[in-house]
Amino acid sequence: MATRAHDDSDGEGVEFIHEDDGSITARDIETGVASFGDTKAEALRMLAEALTLHEGGGEPVSDEDLEEWGLDPENEGDEEPPDFMQ
Repeated sequence: MATRAHDDSDGEGVEFIHEDDGSITARDIETGVASFGDTKAEALRMLAEALTLHEGGGEPVSDEDLEEWGLDPENEGDEEPPDFMQ
């Protein structure tokens, strides 16, 4: 059973969830954005990246990216997403 450790008295901060498989999930309390890693430090690094993307940072997806992921850039959305995107 996963265990949680946090202090959300002011609605800010990070909640750490120790998962049954040994990984650690870090969740930003304010936004609800979460990511995970094998250690707290790794989970925080991954959370920082997820928050950057959540806030509009990062690179736009190109047609080449879509093709690499098995998607047709010309498709109007009628195609099922690849397994890793479901």
